[in-house]
Amino acid sequence: MNRFHEMTVFLAVADAGGFAAAARRLEMSAPSVTRSVAALERRLGALLLVRTTRSLRLTEAGQRYAADCRRILDEVEQADDAAAGAMAVPRGALSITAPALFGELHVMPAVLGYLRGHRQVSLRALLVDRVVNLVDEDIDVAVRIGALPDSSLTAVPVGHVRRVVCAAPGFLSAHGEPADPESLHRFCTITAAMEGRGPQWRFLQDGQSLRLNMQSQLTVTSFQAAVAAAREGWGLTQVMSYQVAPHLASGALQVVLRDFEMPPVPVHLVYPEGRKSSAKVRSFVDFCVEALRRDLAALPA
Repeated sequence: MNRFHEMTVFLAVADAGGFAAAARRLEMSAPSVTRSVAALERRLGALLLVRTTRSLRLTEAGQRYAADCRRILDEVEQADDAAAGAMAVPRGALSITAPALFGELHVMPAVLGYLRGHRQVSLRALLVDRVVNLVDEDIDVAVRIGALPDSSLTAVPVGHVRRVVCAAPGFLSAHGEPADPESLHRFCTITAAMEGRGPQWRFLQDGQSLRLNMQSQLTVTSFQAAVAAAREGWGLTQVMSYQVAPHLASGALQVVLRDFEMPPVPVHLVYPEGRKSSAKVRSFVDFCVEALRRDLAALPA
């Protein structure tokens, strides 16, 4: 059997976490997938997968081999694309990821604009509020909001967003504005506590970072829900500026505690360095960078 095919089947099993799921993804029969992996292990003389009745996991050798397979198959795909002319004409499948609401508000308009001009590209957008591993989930381009850890990813800055506290004008007229972060406990507040984020509001006071554990009467797991409650006059909430930009522009919400805001948060487009020569990745990044820089520059100050 072709070695590249064996690698593809093995990676599908590793990514899907099972032979049946990999078979469906590859449109093969489950016995064929099982035989392919078994033949690969025999040829290598190494156990790549540990199978039980309930689970499947990669051995240490399997983890190393999976990483090598991804690199090799990616290079093969780039070589094929170059030979077929993909270096000049973007085409093929492209996968991107972005935070859910930022993706809906800013990335999707860029995606639609890009696809209108590149009919040979098909795109999958994973809009989720978690950090997606680009290699493990086969993602070509990601939008990251926040400081970036050191990595081999190529990063292109597109702008900044702010962490703001806001409320409806009617609420502020009735209850006044907090003078400083410590006075927030006297006000009704709405906290968006997402997975992996506690009920903390962040500020900068006297040059020092300040994190307040909020005891909000209303806690939600959706930024949209927090913004909606604030617009209804329920109380104050802390969100990212892009999440409330239309409501700030219309006057439906007002920002308070500006003097205590943390420094602006950077936004980047990132992609694996090995894929930078692909025409579909390069052209999408160029298009999206221009669109996001324009959008973020237009956000209310």
